[in-house]
Amino acid sequence: MNRRDFLRSAGIVSASLALPKTARLFAEGAASDSWRTFEVTTRVEVLKPSGPTRIWLPAALISETPYQKTLANRFSAEGGTAEMVERKVDALGIIAAKYPAGAAPVLTLTSRVATKNCSVDLSAPGKAPKADRAELKHFLQPTKFIPTDGLVKATATGATSGATTDVEKARAIYQWIVDNTYRNPKTRGCGVGDIRFLLESKDLGGKCADLNALYVGLARASGVPARDVYGIRVAKSEMGYKSLGASSEKVTKSQHCRAEVYLAGYGWVPVDPADVRKVMLEEPPGNRPIDDDMVKKARARLFGSWEMNWMAYNFGHDVALPGSSGPPLTFFMYPQAETAEGRLDSIDPDNFKYEITSKEIT
Repeated sequence: MNRRDFLRSAGIVSASLALPKTARLFAEGAASDSWRTFEVTTRVEVLKPSGPTRIWLPAALISETPYQKTLANRFSAEGGTAEMVERKVDALGIIAAKYPAGAAPVLTLTSRVATKNCSVDLSAPGKAPKADRAELKHFLQPTKFIPTDGLVKATATGATSGATTDVEKARAIYQWIVDNTYRNPKTRGCGVGDIRFLLESKDLGGKCADLNALYVGLARASGVPARDVYGIRVAKSEMGYKSLGASSEKVTKSQHCRAEVYLAGYGWVPVDPADVRKVMLEEPPGNRPIDDDMVKKARARLFGSWEMNWMAYNFGHDVALPGSSGPPLTFFMYPQAETAEGRLDSIDPDNFKYEITSKEIT
């Protein structure tokens, strides 16, 4: 880990984040546009520790956005010590805990966030503040699993044929993703996000971390800054989509990756083509056709708006876990742990137990 890229802080992190005045009302059929406050608690226990043990958790987003204010990230490590490590450029906060041999490792993180439905009116340029050049450059760079050359570049060129502006390119890529991919229910977790493999295999199936990563890669290959936003659904949808919300206060398996694209004059614009495909597959009665009315409404809504029954973690790719002996993560959305025997499978309940709960407190 490059120490110049990270700032360290121990104990409790709490901040009130100001929002731009350009935050707009949510799209058609909007629920309340007021701020809602959620408390999300993650408790991790390593059931079979071996030698020294480390646990890492993603903290709630550490930068300000029009859709989320992170009020606090509070954590405690029973039998060990913990600190928060930050990578500002990706709004990434890592709760890093370590435990000596013989300890019974338990790590608890409680994040308190305020969220607000977010919509950007793309009919005319607004007065969004200009982003920092270094920030935009960062979100144009390739990553290990999101290259921007070769087949990715060729696909992006084809998808944006005839588009002349960044708005047209961003919309064309969104429509291409919806039309050419599918949600694969057999994909483990949220997917891998290896977009070169998706394109080379010509099997464009996966889940949110695959399909939205493909959007980000095609946008970057077209010269349009874009980023994945990793997070978790924390409440049911008030927009009429059973498949796009949490069904209870237990949200352990509700992780969800979204995406944003930067458009001059508009700022960071929310998009989520993967959730259009989720509506098609999962919204009762299931397997809805692409011309179904509910699918068409979701398709229109999810280019330019998000319902914020969801908490953002970070924008990070190729994430090196502090003190880890293993390789960097493609993305950081799930709890992670290592013992003397190596990194644990974060979806294996026999070795790695965690529970995430969410409650609305306002």
